[in-house]
Amino acid sequence: MAVTAEPLPFRQTPQRTAVLEAVRHADDHPTALEIYRRVRAVRSGIGFATVYRALNLLVEHGEILELQVGEDTAARYDGNVASHDHIRCTACGAIGDVHLDLEPAASRRVAAATGYAVDGYELTFLGRCPGCA
Repeated sequence: MAVTAEPLPFRQTPQRTAVLEAVRHADDHPTALEIYRRVRAVRSGIGFATVYRALNLLVEHGEILELQVGEDTAARYDGNVASHDHIRCTACGAIGDVHLDLEPAASRRVAAATGYAVDGYELTFLGRCPGCA
């Protein structure tokens, strides 16, 4: 994924930059602890609380996504903020991106069936990854 050179909407610190880069360069949707370990490998003095605060700030400003996939699992983070869905392995917990668009009529049908004004959707497919199948 290409990283834009646009300025961030908040004060950019070396720690926040390191966290943002770690998430944007990850293709495995890491947890906060995994991001902390990756950032700590290049910035040894960083603490977990700093990483966690940076993640919350980056999510709040739309720079990254926070994914809640599955019950009783840690939040995962995604540097790809473009509209896309996910697939989760029910055996090992691996998460992947899915780039398929639902028919535009699907949102209208959901709205008609529920009475909700549908603004968007988040979809997570479940199955077994190739390593667990």
